[in-house]
Amino acid sequence: MSADLLTVLIVLALGVFFGTVIGLFIGYLAQQQEQDWQAMTDRQKLVNAALVIGCSILCIAGLAWYAFR
Repeated sequence: MSADLLTVLIVLALGVFFGTVIGLFIGYLAQQQEQDWQAMTDRQKLVNAALVIGCSILCIAGLAWYAFR
């Protein structure tokens, strides 16, 4: 397992990007989003942030497993 800096950065960037897209899409399907960030309740903000962070971590882990196995 040899990882150069470019590969690590690509895995991180793609993982964060796809994790954000998936997390926001799940939040949209769960009706946890409003048109404006200020219109959202604290719970909705927390749920959306948790979805984005969780999905990003899962995407980074999956891409890293695939790239560095």
